[in-house]
Amino acid sequence: MDKDAIRRILDDVSARRLSVDDAVGRLRGLPYDDLGFAKVDFHRALRAGAPEAVFCPGKTPAQVVEITRRLAERHANVLATRADQAVADAIAAANLPHRYHAAARLVVVRPESHESVGLIVVAAAGTADLPVAEEAALVAEALGNRVERVYDCGVAGLHRLLDHLPLLAEANAIVAVAGMEGALPSVIGGLIDRPVIAVPTSVGYGASFGGIAALLAMLNSCAPGVSVVNIDNGYGAAHQASQINRLAAKIR
Repeated sequence: MDKDAIRRILDDVSARRLSVDDAVGRLRGLPYDDLGFAKVDFHRALRAGAPEAVFCPGKTPAQVVEITRRLAERHANVLATRADQAVADAIAAANLPHRYHAAARLVVVRPESHESVGLIVVAAAGTADLPVAEEAALVAEALGNRVERVYDCGVAGLHRLLDHLPLLAEANAIVAVAGMEGALPSVIGGLIDRPVIAVPTSVGYGASFGGIAALLAMLNSCAPGVSVVNIDNGYGAAHQASQINRLAAKIR
């Protein structure tokens, strides 16, 4: 339940369109709803700027459906991350309005478009990094940000990145997604005076150790202004970029 919803309830009580008992019943959802297998946090948007997302691995499709159903009663653009086809099918069978982005393994329940603010650029080193990059881009869009994508621009062909320097310079935040040696965020951080959120991916040959090589390279970046999230964590990178972008848009 967001601020506007609470205000509407209080207005309905003031106008006697809603009884005090009914208002108490609606507000009883503060701050969470206990489903037994999950405690659904309805007020995370008030505290953190965005509704709770549902991390699907480890949950049954039925559990994901029930959690997203409860969240969608109060929020638009409810996110179910790392969702496989079974989860998407269960959400569809429950007749919940949604969009399933298979490549990003992301379901957006009760999707709504809205005016986007600022600019976040999501840059991906290679085509193999696109699932993580698309997770970041789609989550950032669902959070209300304008997003531009710059894909397949890794350091193996640096000229492909240089063609996009004006766009990168316009961004309030840049999400740089890379596997292998994970060099892309350092390169961008050395070219542009914008905060860079580095996302190591698990893409690479054996010595990449499932993304650990890229993670360590990003953590050891000599470029200033580079922060690093966990391996394959496009969702977390999108949230950090959204916070930076919305603060920058507010200042302007």
